[in-house]
Amino acid sequence: MHRIIFLILVLFRVKHFLSQIMKDGQNLYRDLGMHKGAPPSSFIKAKNLRLNMTIAEKILWEYLRNKQFQGHKFRRQHPIHIYIVDFYCHELSLIIEIDGEYHQKTAQINKDIERQVLLKFQDLHLIRFTNMEVINTIEKVLEDLKQYISEMSGDPKGS
Repeated sequence: MHRIIFLILVLFRVKHFLSQIMKDGQNLYRDLGMHKGAPPSSFIKAKNLRLNMTIAEKILWEYLRNKQFQGHKFRRQHPIHIYIVDFYCHELSLIIEIDGEYHQKTAQINKDIERQVLLKFQDLHLIRFTNMEVINTIEKVLEDLKQYISEMSGDPKGS
């Protein structure tokens, strides 16, 4: 019962959030640029985050950097709108988030849902992995990522 009430509250917040960013059927926050209108302060924070990456972020970055993953250019700790995402590929409009344990807390779940809604309005794709998935099963993470990209591209076989 508690979970149902929680989901209803989340849906209400999402509906309220959508009403604020849509006007006469137009998405007020859609921006085709790579940074989606990120404020200057985000770039300073992103630089600091790049200098202090988590172990999981460092592990995944070793596979994504320098176009090593399927030839796609990924950026780390990339400002997008009012957020800084862990990894971003502009060519694919793809965000990869690596979540720590705090993402399981109710308050953070609400924030993540709002964040995901806004990012989806920017026509961005988002895939999430936990720190533990990256640290313990990096090969599976890479295979799941490859499959996700293939499905985005309309190739469900991942070839």
